[in-house]
Amino acid sequence: MSDERHVLVLPDRDGAEEAAEELADRFGVTDEPQLVRDALAGEDDAEDAQWLVVVEDPDHRLDPAALDAFAAEYEGWLEAP
Repeated sequence: MSDERHVLVLPDRDGAEEAAEELADRFGVTDEPQLVRDALAGEDDAEDAQWLVVVEDPDHRLDPAALDAFAAEYEGWLEAP
């Protein structure tokens, strides 16, 4: 079975950092999520960047619907696989 990974797309770094910390408390994520800055196509301004929170889920324990609702609390969403 292949490793599963979930990508939460969030509008700013502060929200991404908060969400990454909260994932451990709320979902029991043990591996630290990876934060990735995703500049929007054609935008050079650092303010116009989204932040990705990459969560490894090798045991397929995380519910995508719950992660999407969680991301929505930070004005973001779960990227479709």
